[in-house]
Amino acid sequence: MRETSASSASPDSRARSASRPLLDSDLDGFRSLQQLAYECAEAVAATLEPGVTEIEAARAQRDWMRDHGVTDFFHLPFAWFGDRTALRWRNPLRFFPTNRRLTDGMPFILDIAPIRDGFTADIGYASRLGDNEVHQQLLDDLEAHRALILDGVRSRATFRDVYRSVDRLAARQGYDVRHKAYPGAVIAHQVGRVGDSPPRFVLGFGLKGLGLLTRTAAESIPAGWNPLWNGTKLSDHAPPPGLWAVEPHLAFKGVGAKFEEILVVTTDDAFWLDDDLPHVRRWSSTPAVASA
Repeated sequence: MRETSASSASPDSRARSASRPLLDSDLDGFRSLQQLAYECAEAVAATLEPGVTEIEAARAQRDWMRDHGVTDFFHLPFAWFGDRTALRWRNPLRFFPTNRRLTDGMPFILDIAPIRDGFTADIGYASRLGDNEVHQQLLDDLEAHRALILDGVRSRATFRDVYRSVDRLAARQGYDVRHKAYPGAVIAHQVGRVGDSPPRFVLGFGLKGLGLLTRTAAESIPAGWNPLWNGTKLSDHAPPPGLWAVEPHLAFKGVGAKFEEILVVTTDDAFWLDDDLPHVRRWSSTPAVASA
């Protein structure tokens, strides 16, 4: 079995010391759950029609996952419609689904973070009801960000530098970077294994997921790395091995789009956990987009 373990001989060992080995069997578990979450998003998206509310779309995601054996979540499902996809707010409570109704031409984002058999995933699915040229262009231009992030991590650039490179690319493309509206202004957060205990939630976030981030932070911050990948000094370190739910989120005026998927970082390399995902399949069926 392949392991992605920390190496004490590495010059980056201070940033890696809190990481734990990952086996192929672990990656299979995370990959299977991530695939299931995207299947859920596609299935729910196919049912959306004018008049459906965000609350109904979020409930549909939760019901679908429960029908497929998932009863716990890192956070409860989100749904954002129309200009809410651009995250033009500062109050974090506005992340939660509302009675906003879907209309023709509206973009939407579904965000699902299931937990199953100790594995966690966190995905974001962006689509639209009918035609929306701005949204289509946003989805096209996100391809360059996926490549940029992977190349940056593989080159051993610091997380802070990779974050800033996303800012610069978005500016060249003419977009606002809206993952800055997430708690901690994160472009990614670490995911991992969690224990087996009954599901419990606080303000829509599962205690298992919050506990995982708290425990990881207690290990990682003294060791010199940040489990919440953002543009601050805390992220000015080499990429630590582990699994990262990466979610670049771009917007143009009232239209936003994102993807979210797991990036695997090893001691000397990085790769996306799975290339068989809806946004990747979409890009593979259209001409490549220049990164500007």
